[in-house]
Amino acid sequence: MTDFFKGIPAIKYEGPNTDNDYAFRHYNPDEVVMGKPMKDHLRFAAAYWHSFAWPGGDPFGGQTFDHPWFSDTMEAAKLKADVAFEMFQILNVPYFCFHDADVRPEGNSFAENTKNLEEIVDYFAQKMDATGVKLLWGTANLFSHRRFMSGAATNPDPDVFAFSAATIKTCMDATMKLGGENYVLWGGREGYETLLNTDMGRERQQAGRMLQMVVDYKHKMGFEGAILIEPKPQEPTKHQYDYDVATVYGFLKEFGLEGEVKMNIEQGHAILAGHSFEHELAMARELGIFGSIDMNRNDYQSGWDTDQFPNNVPEMALAYYEVLRAGGFTTGGANFDAKLRRQSLDAEDLILAHVGGMDACAAGLKAAAAMLEDGKLEAARNARYAGWDTDAGKTLMNCDLDSIAESVLANKTNPEPISGRQERLENLVSRYL
Repeated sequence: MTDFFKGIPAIKYEGPNTDNDYAFRHYNPDEVVMGKPMKDHLRFAAAYWHSFAWPGGDPFGGQTFDHPWFSDTMEAAKLKADVAFEMFQILNVPYFCFHDADVRPEGNSFAENTKNLEEIVDYFAQKMDATGVKLLWGTANLFSHRRFMSGAATNPDPDVFAFSAATIKTCMDATMKLGGENYVLWGGREGYETLLNTDMGRERQQAGRMLQMVVDYKHKMGFEGAILIEPKPQEPTKHQYDYDVATVYGFLKEFGLEGEVKMNIEQGHAILAGHSFEHELAMARELGIFGSIDMNRNDYQSGWDTDQFPNNVPEMALAYYEVLRAGGFTTGGANFDAKLRRQSLDAEDLILAHVGGMDACAAGLKAAAAMLEDGKLEAARNARYAGWDTDAGKTLMNCDLDSIAESVLANKTNPEPISGRQERLENLVSRYL
């Protein structure tokens, strides 16, 4: 045991009327919602990078956190793991997620990186056996080191492509060894700043080939989890190839991978793409590629990815409404890709940020479930499109322009607009919050 969280109790459910900061008000893991326990709906995970590897900097200021594990040694990496698993137990989160660079010291070569990763994976395995905490997904950090300044899969240097592919293999091996339920590809620098030095066609082919290699290796190694792509618009590169769900789906179709890869969708990234979170979730559902979510929020005034902990229950309700409409999670879950504000220096801040986020998600889930079970929103939606369920509506989809024009003339079709009733539906949603 470490003393980092000394004095902080395990967080329990005490109900909405408690005045205990160190308690859940809405997240009751065993409460049954739509036929299964809340913990199985939400499948919470803690993000290793923001919680334990992030130093507290931003584009205008450097490190503000001063943790005892902030050094590139295996001893520090194991201390970081000790603290991490203590937090997982305090919060009773069933899962965690990591990048390789979050958990192992940076070596001087690929071989040294691999050796360090394998050693910490063995240490993780002991921790997981002792605590029962599982791995939701692993991934490779192919964006922080200076070698990736021009991308990984899309890099103009074949050696960087090769180094990236080899790193992905080691991270997939680590994920499988730890029983991870998914493997995520996050293309943080798979884009470009200017066309003056970019061969877009070549870079897209490289990215497609890398993804094909990942899928091939998944089947070769017998990994039964899902391969997930996390769309990432605008930041850090101006023109990202993985901009949003629709863009990624087009990419998957082009390379014959739409049946092999699903989406890990982040709330903050949806906002950066000019969408709502529920839009991206609904799009993934409609395209059959919904997989998992990264839960956070952005500061709507800043205009960049602030990765704050979620606290907006109405937003969460609309998001989980789409998750439930998609059938809920299978291998996926809700990972808190969220970080403390750089002024929040205390261990208590890290615990309470997760408590608030878990409660907001739980309240949103319960509201979403109530909306679905009540059925009024779905009934209103169905009524709006009812004309398409008639014989005439069904026939229309199979007609050509000539026959439609003849029908409009013969029947003197002259439609009047019908209200979409948006405000009424917004008022309806508010009743469940």
